[in-house]
Amino acid sequence: MLGTAQAHETDHAHAVKAKTASNKVGFHLIRNATMKLTYAGSTFLMDPMLAAKGAYPGFPGTPNSEKRNPLVDLPVPVSDVLKADAIILTHIHEDHWDAAARNLVPRDMPIFTQDEKDAAKVREDGFTNVRILTEEGFDFKGTRLVKTLGKHGSSHFFAVPQMAELLGNVMGVVFIHPGYATAYVAGDTIWNKNVEDALTRYEPDVVFLNTGYAQVKGFDGSIIMGKNDVLLAYNYSPQAKIVGIHMESVNHAVLTRKELRAFIDEKKLDKRRVLVPEDGQKYKF
Repeated sequence: MLGTAQAHETDHAHAVKAKTASNKVGFHLIRNATMKLTYAGSTFLMDPMLAAKGAYPGFPGTPNSEKRNPLVDLPVPVSDVLKADAIILTHIHEDHWDAAARNLVPRDMPIFTQDEKDAAKVREDGFTNVRILTEEGFDFKGTRLVKTLGKHGSSHFFAVPQMAELLGNVMGVVFIHPGYATAYVAGDTIWNKNVEDALTRYEPDVVFLNTGYAQVKGFDGSIIMGKNDVLLAYNYSPQAKIVGIHMESVNHAVLTRKELRAFIDEKKLDKRRVLVPEDGQKYKF
């Protein structure tokens, strides 16, 4: 049974869904999981990785670790990326909140994190306007931001204490505003009950999945989603557009856009509903 807060949030979400989404949501893929959503008059920058191509060593113990990250340059100037009203960090791994971002983001920029642990680390770098998202939600200039849960890998990853510590906790975010498409950014998670619960509860109109199928040597499977998860989301939420991101930008994300598009063709998915944007590409929903 839902608690009082959850029931209130569910009622709120259903009330919003009853209204026509007559206003457009702007989406701009920057690179990797770095994206911008322009939503109800506010622009949210998510998971900024802002370094130049090749700035960092590849992640050790992962495929293609000899390659330096990021694998590609930013498609737009950093100054344009930073034009935002708030930043959302689904977690603070280096490919979501890197040294360049920590140096370049204004210290008074509103920043949302998943928990106090991440917030404390962000504050350590001198950021003064750090807030924590919750499953009850937070209103930012009229937009409801709701934390969702995820799992950064399956149970066999988390059975190894060092790996569990390295992967840590992650969140997704749902964006809600009357008259706008409900958007769900799943974050660095595999497909699990948390994702299904978010899709069921909020009935999003557009779903952003991190689909690079990032791998770790010595472990089967992936620590984020891949092509089969796109199919799962497509079938689970037949009303939603599915957008695959977090691809071709870091060494251990092994699924390419070409492979994902071939899979979409193979499964005969509606390409109006399944989008695989290039870095720098924009859409409106």
